[in-house]
Amino acid sequence: MKIEGQAKLLRIYIGEADKWHGQPLYMAILLKAREMGLAGGTVIRGIAGYGANSVIHTANILRLSEDLPIVIEIVDSAEKIAAFLPVLDTMVREGLIVLREVEVVKYKANS
Repeated sequence: MKIEGQAKLLRIYIGEADKWHGQPLYMAILLKAREMGLAGGTVIRGIAGYGANSVIHTANILRLSEDLPIVIEIVDSAEKIAAFLPVLDTMVREGLIVLREVEVVKYKANS
């Protein structure tokens, strides 16, 4: 797979405790993206954050949270990202989904 030039960056902000059919939502999203042939995805675990309900979740030992912020990033063509958005709409019940135009400088797998 080769991606060059203009692409879309999809960012999904959810909580670590969010589930989809009994498994962590972040893992379900990553597996679905792979199943649909998206170029790749990365899950990033935050150390602190808050969302629409303004509750701060933190890894601070004095306020240990089991629901740390999770960010999933996926970069692919506009068409593939657009096809993935309706799937996300059913999976993400609470969170934030953003899109951004990006330019891919290099994307290469070892062959």
